[in-house]
Amino acid sequence: MPLESRSPEDPAATVRRYVEAFNRGDVEAMAACFDAAATILDGMAPHVWHGPAAARDWYRDVLSEGAHAGAGDYHVSLGPPLHAQVSGEAAYVVVPATMTFKLRDQQVTQTGAVFTAALRKLGDEWRIAAWAWAKGQRAN
Repeated sequence: MPLESRSPEDPAATVRRYVEAFNRGDVEAMAACFDAAATILDGMAPHVWHGPAAARDWYRDVLSEGAHAGAGDYHVSLGPPLHAQVSGEAAYVVVPATMTFKLRDQQVTQTGAVFTAALRKLGDEWRIAAWAWAKGQRAN
């Protein structure tokens, strides 16, 4: 399943739309990719966000943590899926990711990260039911 697909029948397209919305800082577009009972698991405290406001709450916490640490200008690039499986109304997508950001005005690149998402099909569209980010290596 190519990650470049934009088809609403392709769960990886929802993952890409979510990441593109993150890169734009568009929290409403991020939230629109989510199932109402979604869960986010991330390395940043409090580590778990759940429910209808998960995407918005997580993003608010990202911005707060970034402001505290002097970080910002986040951008995530996704590679082709390492694993993409559709089982009826459920899907599982695993993609390699690279994150760049500024930390106190210095460019930082984190390579080797992995973005994993479980999705549910609602009507004709896939929605993210859960995602987890496994941090990669910091290149600089």
